[in-house]
Amino acid sequence: MSQEDPFGGRNPTSHERMTGLPWDASYLEGPAPWDFGGPQPAVVRAAGSFTGTVLDAGCGSGENALHLASRGLPVLGVDVAETALAIARRRASELGLDAEFLTADALHLERLGRRFDTVLDCGLFHAFDADERVAYVKSLEAVTKGTLYILCFSDGENAGPHPVKREALTKPFGAGWRVKAIVEERVRTRFHGEEGAPAWFATIEREPSDE
Repeated sequence: MSQEDPFGGRNPTSHERMTGLPWDASYLEGPAPWDFGGPQPAVVRAAGSFTGTVLDAGCGSGENALHLASRGLPVLGVDVAETALAIARRRASELGLDAEFLTADALHLERLGRRFDTVLDCGLFHAFDADERVAYVKSLEAVTKGTLYILCFSDGENAGPHPVKREALTKPFGAGWRVKAIVEERVRTRFHGEEGAPAWFATIEREPSDE
């Protein structure tokens, strides 16, 4: 990335257009707002259901990916924030964990040329606007062959930024997907205390194709 193009040649997301800053800026002056120092408790609780190869889309500094790797799962974390990925790689080395981290645009995951048994989205879905969510689900179709888990802010009391209504969470998932469950959860941040902010935790399965 250059000063002339802080977005590295890609189209900035709605959040980046709103702030005028690339996602990487969140990591340049200390921990990002969502980096409270560990994996999300909701992901830890659900980790026993994760199977096979795992993609962490929008992995940030890698806390969730590293937790899954510590359970013996082969994990790839992707993000557009190079600083976050550098932190994740350093942490993996320090912990002796075999986790892979790559720069990738979540709206173009087909460029990975790989498919995964389990895909995790922790805090990414809610940062997209409605049109971006449609494109994102199309991107996810290219890499998901099993189960997608989404943890995102909900519109509950004391909601976090970018609150998502339940129907807005399910709307982009049409043919080829089955919404198995959506339950109330919490998202930890540096600004919501240990209780966290109200969230949805969705379990969404890819349906077998007729091909």
